[in-house]
This record gives sequence, structure tokens and C-alpha cells, in this order.
Amino acid sequence: MSSSTEFTPLGMAVLTVSDTRDESNDSSGQYLAGALADEGHRLVAKQIVKDDIYQIRATVSAWIADADIEVVVITGGTGFSGRDSTPEAVSVLFDKVIEGFGEVFRAVSLTEIGSSTIQSRAVAGLANNTVIFCMPGSTGACKTAWQQVIRDQLDSRHRPCNFVGVLKVRANTVT
Repeated sequence: MSSSTEFTPLGMAVLTVSDTRDESNDSSGQYLAGALADEGHRLVAKQIVKDDIYQIRATVSAWIADADIEVVVITGGTGFSGRDSTPEAVSVLFDKVIEGFGEVFRAVSLTEIGSSTIQSRAVAGLANNTVIFCMPGSTGACKTAWQQVIRDQLDSRHRPCNFVGVLKVRANTVT
């Protein structure tokens, strides 16, 4: 798993899970789409779905089957309220779980929101050579996740390792 000295842009999709958001007020999805573009990645797809296990799973399943999408970032549906179901919808699709994402996200969030971070069910995993990050729906949480964890892991120049190296090695071994 080697790291490149040149930036490797990735094809990315942004999914907002919400019963109340639309394109006019989806500040978290808009932030993530802008942040990934600012870093040089390609926004391949962006969608908003209701907090429904099957709608979430159907969208993510289609995206992990799309060879142009290497990364899916999901905002929303990771809390404990009645309809929050993103982890349940997505986790069953994972070939491998990235335990460290939720652990590091909560550790970083502890300094920002205190013990309320224990209510975050942020999860991540690999599915069909696609890395998937699920984070809370607040724009602040998305900024924390992107700036403190995800951005570097999607930068081929980041040392000592990053997910670009993993994705490229896995892509070359999948026939």
C-alpha cells in the first residue's frame, strides 16, 4: 500500500439523510460537496433521501456498484432519535468495517461538544472497493469529520497511509 507523491482525485458521492432537508437548506451536504471539490476530487453524485433504511441502502448500493464512485460520504441519520437508521442501513453492505473512523471522530468531537459525542454513531467501511463514511447531520459535525479525519485519508500524499492507496491496490486485484 504505497502513497503517491501526486494528488489522485477520487470520484465521490454525497448522500444527505434527512426527513426535513431539501437542496435549498441542505447545508451539510452542500458543505461536503464543496469541500471535496475544493480538495480536487470529483463530485459524481449528490442526493437527499428520507431517513428510511431501504431508501438509504438502495442509494448506497447503486453507488457502490458504480465504478466511477470510489468514496461515499453520508451525513445524517447517525443519532439516537426515532428514525435515525443510517448505520443499520449501511453497515450490512460493508465488506470491512473501519472501526477507527468512529473512534477518532468521537475523540475529536469530545473537545468540541463534550460528552454529547457518545450519542454519535458515526461509522465507516469498505464495500465493493468503495470507502463509505457516515457522520452526523450537523454542518459542524461534517466540518469536523472532513477536516480532522476524512480529508487526509482521501489524499494520496498523506503519510504514512491513506485510503487512496488501499482503493488503488484493491482495484488492481479485483478482476
